[in-house]
Amino acid sequence: MSNAVLDRIILPPDIARPMDQSWTVEAAYAYCSRLTRSHYENFPVGSFLMPKALQPAVHSLYAFMRTADDFSDEQRRPGDEAERSAYLASWDQMLDACEKGQAQHPIFIALRETLRRYRLPVQWLHDLLTAFKMDVTVRRYPTYLHLMNYCRYSANPVGRLILTLFGYRSEDLYQLSDAICTGLQLANHWQDVAIDLEKDRIYLPLDDLKRFDVSVAALERRVCSPAFQELLRFQVQRTRELFTRGESLPRRVRGRLSWELRMTWEGGTRILDKVEAVDYDVFAHRPTVTKFDWILLGLRSLWPSYE
Repeated sequence: MSNAVLDRIILPPDIARPMDQSWTVEAAYAYCSRLTRSHYENFPVGSFLMPKALQPAVHSLYAFMRTADDFSDEQRRPGDEAERSAYLASWDQMLDACEKGQAQHPIFIALRETLRRYRLPVQWLHDLLTAFKMDVTVRRYPTYLHLMNYCRYSANPVGRLILTLFGYRSEDLYQLSDAICTGLQLANHWQDVAIDLEKDRIYLPLDDLKRFDVSVAALERRVCSPAFQELLRFQVQRTRELFTRGESLPRRVRGRLSWELRMTWEGGTRILDKVEAVDYDVFAHRPTVTKFDWILLGLRSLWPSYE
């Protein structure tokens, strides 16, 4: 990366500092693995089901996404919108440089090798950055289509990247993956309505609020009215339809990935079960999938009931 480009890069010191030294590909992958393990949140990233040979690649992708997510999250990276947007813009510039073989940061050195080795479309990484930029500036979604568009950038690229890492490049499989990934993203939103309100975020489409006669003010007061229950019941039902659409994907892939995807599908639908179990009062009770739930889901995924 030229000095002129470096002069335009705006990153927090703790992120920019690794560019001060030279990195081999092996050391860069090790850096990404350490970051992944220290920030582990999503079971597919660190799962024992992930083949050892693929773990460095997965960790490089996770390190890229985790860092960008930190930039967009005001709680993880305090600062105004302009500052967080500048960090993301610099990350985007560094991705462009990575494409051109000019990576200097260890995350991008590892990422460059991952993109080359597995022939991953870099556009999916740009799509993820689009979603993180939206996280900085967008706090309301006028319609369900607007929310689905956000999921197209924030959720779907992850599933497509994992499928491709495992050697699957079928558009049909990508579409099934999109349905599961979007469903999982929406299930998390319905689970976290109260938590998102604390961040001044509302993922329930505004036109649906109007349709069910639920005001933003009532949401902010955490009022679980019959109208709100009907609104959330409606969202849960159409999210189930997405999971149903993607239900066949685990059966259409082989080996560990099949179980991984089955666990993901079961986990997402379990969240919806939990939302229903509290009668949609996600203000009084945050529905959570416990460790015991994951054990049961793991056993269930070995003998899936959906055939």
